[in-house]
Amino acid sequence: MDTQDVHSSAPSTFDGTVLITGATQGLGLHLARDLAGRGATLLLHGRSRERLDRAAAEVRALSDGRAKVRTYLADLSDLDQVRSLAAEVRAAEPRLDVLVNNAVAGGGAQPRLRELSAQGHELRFAVNYLTPYLLIRELLPLLTASAPARVVQVASVGQSPVDFDDVMMERDYEGLEAYCRSKLAMIMSTFDLAAAGTPGSKVTFNALHPAHLMDTEGVRAYGLTPATSVEEGVRPTVRLITDPALAGVSGRYYDRFTDAAAHDQAYDPQARRRLAALTRELLGG
Repeated sequence: MDTQDVHSSAPSTFDGTVLITGATQGLGLHLARDLAGRGATLLLHGRSRERLDRAAAEVRALSDGRAKVRTYLADLSDLDQVRSLAAEVRAAEPRLDVLVNNAVAGGGAQPRLRELSAQGHELRFAVNYLTPYLLIRELLPLLTASAPARVVQVASVGQSPVDFDDVMMERDYEGLEAYCRSKLAMIMSTFDLAAAGTPGSKVTFNALHPAHLMDTEGVRAYGLTPATSVEEGVRPTVRLITDPALAGVSGRYYDRFTDAAAHDQAYDPQARRRLAALTRELLGG
């Protein structure tokens, strides 16, 4: 099946409620635009009120005011704010059909500068791995109550093994390497979440690499030259969100439209157990 055939299986209409993290720019904003045109109810997350309001207004305008858009403000580098965000969503939203963990900390404009989260964790590990995991955990009751539901993890083809002797990269720090380790951790947890799900829960967990070096702020900040448009990443991501052919499909990693193999460490049971134990320790419980 070629790319166009795969893309055509995504329905033109989709009336589910979708929470998109990092929705004020890049892939997140483009996803919101696309899904608004399909009739989705959009829960847009951002860390800047100004940019969040601007994104919401843009999405509404593109649909002539018909799009149902609600906004949620949080700094995802602070796990306390992640918990508060989830609590706000649970209190305000009657249902949640799809969670798209899209927000990202890239390689950074100063890749040798090791940054920390509010809780003192290495920033990329925190934002790209701990936050999505915690958000899933906190929103799983709402997703389960809304089932069938989906969790879509925006990962990357850039994957490096987690060094369990130096998870927070206190030695030889480099931002892109930290990014690649955090994205592999995200994929590993996606597989574990899918494996832990019961057949009756009907919540699926999948990860994808949406497109190579999209033209985003993060790619340019690191000094890389964009190779594709953001729109190239929208199509495979929307497919995971909406395609009825993927109902019940869980625990997969997709390179764009292709069901692909992740880094070998993602299939290492011992590594996944170590990551899960570390995650419980860092998040509590």
